[in-house]
This record gives sequence, structure tokens and C-alpha cells, in this order.
Amino acid sequence: MPFSNYQILDQQSVLSFVSEIPSLTPYLGGTLAGWQACEVGDGNVNLVFAVQGPAGSLCLKQALPFVRMVGESWPLTVERAFFEYQCLEEHRRHVPDLLPKIYYYDPKMRVIVMEYLHPHLILLKGMMAGIRYPRLAEDISEYLARTLFYTSSFGMPAAEKKRKMALFCGNTELCRIMEDVIFTDPYHIHVRNRWTSPQLDSVAAEFREDVQLKIAASRLKLAYMTKTEALIHGDLHTGSIMVTPENTRVIDHEFAFYGPMGFDIGAVIGNLLLNYFSQEGYTGPSDSRGDYQEWLLDTVECIWLQFQSKFIALWESNNEIEVYPPALFDDAANRLALAEERRRWLRECFEETMGYCGAKIIRRILGQAHGRDMEQIEDPDLRASCELPCLRLAREMMVNARAYKSIREVTMFCRELRQEGLRLVATRT
Repeated sequence: MPFSNYQILDQQSVLSFVSEIPSLTPYLGGTLAGWQACEVGDGNVNLVFAVQGPAGSLCLKQALPFVRMVGESWPLTVERAFFEYQCLEEHRRHVPDLLPKIYYYDPKMRVIVMEYLHPHLILLKGMMAGIRYPRLAEDISEYLARTLFYTSSFGMPAAEKKRKMALFCGNTELCRIMEDVIFTDPYHIHVRNRWTSPQLDSVAAEFREDVQLKIAASRLKLAYMTKTEALIHGDLHTGSIMVTPENTRVIDHEFAFYGPMGFDIGAVIGNLLLNYFSQEGYTGPSDSRGDYQEWLLDTVECIWLQFQSKFIALWESNNEIEVYPPALFDDAANRLALAEERRRWLRECFEETMGYCGAKIIRRILGQAHGRDMEQIEDPDLRASCELPCLRLAREMMVNARAYKSIREVTMFCRELRQEGLRLVATRT
């Protein structure tokens, strides 16, 4: 076993680490002398290395004992690598083609060695460049439907689910980060908060005084802390998805735990809508992205609609389900009642999804770890003009999601907000 004690790897020591694991050598080919390593991580918390050899490449991810974007002043457990590995193994049972292949896990070094995804691009980067991904909605809805169904009480015996819940109960430190930075910090004065200032100063202050919004955030936080529906990814945003036009892979599962299904769905949709409003920051007189923005809204609609149809199909086909057991609904009248109950359940899931969508957006604009799609708009006035309608959407989804009967009504509201933002920009210029 290489490296008997934990130590932080660098571009040289990572090569020695790999060389001491015989099962990894065939993926690279040749010998240590012919390998190269490069640190490629651009996330907030981990080291990520690409190791290349004559025959191929590997990706190594190591958990650091602190938050990378902050430094050693913010300690963080390296145990998160264990939960990421366990979630990858569990989700692989249900969506093997939508995750990177795992080749090795070192519990001492907190290193996961996995498939090097090439020519995949981080989804966020692709969207900032205006690239369309025809398989995105199909693949992400499949990932959501199957992982959420089969790790929930709909698709798993109660005793098995309780055993797996107990395993992931230890991921408390990363859950606490989310509890703070998403549901608490943006709604009061906190050192971690920042926003486009002074342009959004009044909006940030308004949100801090908005009692309805703070109640909504607290309700969502309560569900996040107590609603153990399924083994969720826990941080499923556009930086946690790697894509080509033909292939989609989900990465970065270290925030995994048993939580509310709507948190994962809302995270994806919220980050797609954040990008929708950011597109105005990358356009010019001869570079309109209106068509691309329509593709983004179509993708949002398809993700929700395909998720709900796939999830219900799994529910209907599971004859061994322990909740809503088929034996209780064995005649026509009972089956109709059960169909109505499924629609009621979906409605609750939709409202919760939209709430989490809004909370994730607010965190990305007024809290910590901003979305790069907004952050890289250099003109602060232009950036704020993109962020303001996005914040209005977020507040509406958190406080008033019940008024929206379908995902199409949400995307129509996005179009209205965008047009208002464009008129505002036009009056200023």
C-alpha cells in the first residue's frame, strides 16, 4: 500500500503514488519515467491531478484538510472522500454510464483514482461559450430519476435504506457548510457574503429584511436537515457535470447524504437559469444569444418533464414497493386514487424543487462561491443588470412557487424578467 500516512500530493509525489499501485500502471503504459502529471482542479475544495502516460491518462482527486478556495483558515474534514467514493459506488448501480469509472480508492491518502474524461468539458464552461448539448436533458433527467428513485423508499426495502442512511449520517461537516452558505448566510450580514457592489447593495439589504423570504429559506433548510428521502448528490450544479455533445458524466459527489430529492433537481435547474440570465453579459451587437437562451429554457423544461415521467414510470413498474404497496390498490377505483396521489406527490416535489432552485441562485449571487458565468462579466453595471432579474426569479420561486402550476409557467416568467432587464439596460444606454 503506497504512502502509509496522509500527505498532500503535488505534481511529483502523485507520480510516485501511482507507480506504487500495480493495478493502475496498465492505464498509463510505460514506466514512471515516461509519465507526466498536472494539477487541473478549479473547484473550491479539492486537488485534482491529470496523470498521463504513453497508453492513456488517469484522474486523481484528493481531499484537502481545508477549503481550497479559502485556505487553512477554514479546516475541512478529509473524510469527505469516503462519502464521495461510497456515493459513486451506490449511484453506479443505477446509472453506470453517467459516472466516471472508478479504478482505485485509498482510504489513508483520501484519494480517488478514476477515469480521465476526454474530450469532456465542464458544462458551465461549455454554456459560457454558447455550446449546445443535445443529450443533456435526457441524461440528467435519467440520472436524477434513477438515483433518486432507487435510493429512496420507493425503490429500496426499508431496512436496507436505514443501513445506508446510517453510513452517510457521518457527512455532517459538509452538510453544515450547505446549511450555512445556502440557507443562512445570504440573509444576514456575514463575512462570507459578497455581491456586485454598490449596484446590488440595496437588493442585498432588501433580502436581509424580507421576512417572507427568510421564512422560506428556513423552511427549505429544515427540509434539507430532516427529510431523508434519497441519497442525493448534494452539489449537482453545472460545474459538477462534464459533457460532450454525445455524452454526459456527473462528478464531485463529496456532499452526498440522504436528503430531499428536490435539492438535487433544484440545484441543476437553478444553475441553468443562472446561466440563462448571464448570457446577456456575453453578447454584442453581432452576437445575440437569444436562440441559445431559448435552448437553455427548453433544457430546463425537458429536465423536469422527463424526470417526472421517468420517476413515475419506475414507481408504476415496481411491484415490490413497500410504500403505497400494490396490494392496497388492486381495483380500478383504487388505481385511480393512487394515480391522483402520484400527481399530488409530484406537485409537492415540484414546489420544493423550485424553492431550492431559488435558494441556490441567491447563494451564487449574494453569498459565497459565486457562479463563474456571472462572475466573469467584467462590467459591473452589466453584471448587475443580469443578476437583478435572476434574483427576482429566485425570490419568487422561494416564496411563491405554489402559484406556478407547471415548469412552462416558470420559464415564461424567466422570459418576462429577461425582457424587463433588457428594457432597463436600454434606458440606461
